[in-house]
Amino acid sequence: MYQHKSPGKSRRLSARNYAKTRQFNSKFQIFTRAIKQLSPSWQACLPLACLIVLGWGYVAVAQTPATGPTTAELKIALDTLWVAIAAFLVFFMNAGFCMLETGFCRQKNAVNVLAKNLIVFALATVAFWAIGFGLMFGNGNDFIGLSGFFLSGADNSPATAKDYQGVFEAISWAGVPLAAKFLFQLVFAGTAATIVSGAVAERIKFVDFLIFSLLLVGIAYPITGHWIWGTGWLADMGFWDFAGSTVVHSVGGWAALMGAAFLGPRIGKYQDKQLVAMPGHNMSIATLGCLILWLGWFGFNPGSVMAADPSAITHIALTTNMAGAVGGIAATITAWLYLGKPDLSMIINGILAGLVGITASCAYVTISSSFIIGLIAGVLVVFAVTFFDKLGIDDPVGATSVHLVCGIWGTLAVGLWAVGPGVYSWYGAGLGPAKGLFAGGGLGQFGVQLLGVVSVGGMTVLLSTIFWLVLKATLGIRVSREEELEGLDIGEHGMEAYSGFLKEASAVAFPEGHSAGIKPDQY
Repeated sequence: MYQHKSPGKSRRLSARNYAKTRQFNSKFQIFTRAIKQLSPSWQACLPLACLIVLGWGYVAVAQTPATGPTTAELKIALDTLWVAIAAFLVFFMNAGFCMLETGFCRQKNAVNVLAKNLIVFALATVAFWAIGFGLMFGNGNDFIGLSGFFLSGADNSPATAKDYQGVFEAISWAGVPLAAKFLFQLVFAGTAATIVSGAVAERIKFVDFLIFSLLLVGIAYPITGHWIWGTGWLADMGFWDFAGSTVVHSVGGWAALMGAAFLGPRIGKYQDKQLVAMPGHNMSIATLGCLILWLGWFGFNPGSVMAADPSAITHIALTTNMAGAVGGIAATITAWLYLGKPDLSMIINGILAGLVGITASCAYVTISSSFIIGLIAGVLVVFAVTFFDKLGIDDPVGATSVHLVCGIWGTLAVGLWAVGPGVYSWYGAGLGPAKGLFAGGGLGQFGVQLLGVVSVGGMTVLLSTIFWLVLKATLGIRVSREEELEGLDIGEHGMEAYSGFLKEASAVAFPEGHSAGIKPDQY
């Protein structure tokens, strides 16, 4: 039953095992002597190193492989990143407005202009968070939003379309978190308020401007914005404004126009019924401001896609840039022919005019069409500046000419050059404006755009008039004659932008009779 090994084979195995054991013992003794030759510190480290290696091995075996983010999660992350970057670019436009308006105004009012442009975004942040965002995008009716104040209420963003459940259904198409949506819309609201600053510069009381900015961003801007971007009645009728030629620029322009009209012209602007030029004190920073605004527009328009769509972003960036560039060229040539010199202020406003003009249609037109839109905007702004001057509307920076006139033009341009739904992928199948007149369509889209311009303009003029008249009757909206002649930097802020520099000698050179168009109750 059992098999026994032969004695010879057993002896051979025993001898072999003995040799292996002796060899192992010899190596172990060598290893032991080597360890004993180490210093005590190194000897103490050996057990610790063994524990670390054993621990790593255990973790490597016990840990389950982590799954990476899904495609949907990556898309949300990329979209959010792009929206945030675009919002930062639009926010930086505040610096552009600061530089542009300060350079276009006189030295003695530089602090006042800077202070207004700086504080207005802080005020806009609070007003839009508390009430404006809810009025504009909150669930309500076709006229106004009635929920979502203080950014509160149900919301499961970034869920979109039918998956969305919350109180901001109007903006549920954007697949980014609610915070990203609010941030991007906030910088737009701040831009609308900043437009007013330049038109009322050099003679408005600081406190009145602050109050008006709160009312504009908190009430007037979001109400008309709800009609268009909040899926209100104009949106239902087929009105399209991609990035805000009407929603932002025209609204700010109408409010600025009413403010300039109620304030009246600056002292010395009209002498013996003749228009007197009041050149800006620093065209260098005005030019810098223009360049900053041009850069910011690459967030303003492409960012309105609210998604990291490479085709949409690059197309919109090209149409935006083309219109701005051609607007500057057209304004240069027009000013050269009409005024006799290539006025730098007209070049600056021509670039901005082209950018404003393309804002509504940048996603809906070809690059060739953007060339024409910018060209017409650049010509329009030159004649608009002189037109408002002849009407007695004193706008130191040309805000009404750039933002109001060219905002209206840009809105109407949608009805003339829109390529029609289904051509570009980024606004969805079957969505987007109907074909414009020059793209093979009729006047249908143009009529809707015209209705939107008139409606938004009428409401903004009505609300702005109420705001300005109430402020005028209660606080008075204009500084005293003495303060205006001395400069608002001293009168309103008690400081100077350029302390120690020589002021313009003509600051008090206007006799009482040369304050044409200024009534005593305006001081």
